Amino acid sequence: MTSMIDLDPPGFQSRPVAGVEGARRTVLYGGYTVFSVFQPVFSVAHRRAIGYHATLRAHDEHGQQVPSQDVFTQAARRGDLLELGRLAESLHLGNFNAFDSHDEWLFLSLHPAALMDTSYGDALLAGIKALGLQPQRVVLEVSEQAGGENSRFAEIIDGLRKSGFVIALDGFGAKHSNIDRVWQLRPDIVTLDRSLLTQASRHAHIERVLPGLVSMLHESGQLVLVGGLSTERDALIALESNADFVQGGYFARPEVEPVPPATAARLMDDLSARLRERVSERERTQTARLAPYARAMETAAAQLAAGAAMSDATLPLLGLDETARCFLLDASGRQIGDNVVPDGRTSQRAKRFRPLLHSEGASWERRPYFIGAMRAPGHVQLTPPYLSINEAHLCVTASIAAQTPQGLHVLCVDINWEVTAQRD
Repeated sequence: MTSMIDLDPPGFQSRPVAGVEGARRTVLYGGYTVFSVFQPVFSVAHRRAIGYHATLRAHDEHGQQVPSQDVFTQAARRGDLLELGRLAESLHLGNFNAFDSHDEWLFLSLHPAALMDTSYGDALLAGIKALGLQPQRVVLEVSEQAGGENSRFAEIIDGLRKSGFVIALDGFGAKHSNIDRVWQLRPDIVTLDRSLLTQASRHAHIERVLPGLVSMLHESGQLVLVGGLSTERDALIALESNADFVQGGYFARPEVEPVPPATAARLMDDLSARLRERVSERERTQTARLAPYARAMETAAAQLAAGAAMSDATLPLLGLDETARCFLLDASGRQIGDNVVPDGRTSQRAKRFRPLLHSEGASWERRPYFIGAMRAPGHVQLTPPYLSINEAHLCVTASIAAQTPQGLHVLCVDINWEVTAQRD
């Protein structure tokens, strides 16, 4: 019976060691050469790269590129994973330090196991200072799924923050993400998971939610990065969500050299111009779609001012295809009478939300459509799409304040926006 002998190939480096290839640092291990590449992270407002995310590339002894994961799989099998990981971080730091850069950040992805090593932070800090860098130049990316509810993990992150590192929570929005994680770790930057962008690209209602998610993180004290942007549509969604930072192949792929500032500014300017075009086109489409409602509102307001009954004045509005209901408010925002609805349009959704349908005496004084109408009597106001409490679906409300024989009243019409949104 013969036994299998694991023979190392010629030139096999049994332990990971530092090397040099041209002007850049490398790591030699197992017949592979591992080197750094850097993908820029752009600030939308600054129109330039404000940081670089470091990743690894590898090639074999023949110069053929191989997945860097193969190198780490081999290291794990041989018990060299921690040593290779630390050399890789040193590799990134050294190559980043060789950039002709100013204040940009270096983004480093950290393995949770390395973080739980009590000596990790001290070793990383020593390596950074040895190169003449400051910890404020380094963004430590922590996986959203790392550390569980471990209080020790939160303490370690807090210690790294106090040492001067910038902390980023990576992958927010994946799987079981929740805002408690943000509040617990208090990161400086939150990176949204790619799956959120994928869903937003496919579903209009999720795309509409994304700005609210970014706003919530802003109010919680975090800057927001959206990565994995591979198409113009991805990039436009990220910009319209009001993300602070963007990254992805649409802008620049990982390279060994920094992106020229002029190239970065041109990229951001071109994209901003496309976003303005996109928003303007959407506004033109919506204005044309809502024009019949605005005209009908002005006519109805004139009839109410002349003393017509609500049921008569709103007949043209009720005849429009997407009218959900009309209602009248007094000068304090209280609803006068019940909703006036088109005949025969009661939906299954309305039936399910029946407790919310009858609104006589309801107070709408805090609603933007009431506030806007009271500030500019005689002018039709149009809200952005929002969730109607009457049927819990998206609607746009048009409103106009008119002086009637009974006093100043505000006429309102809810327009079923889910119907119109499906046409976009």
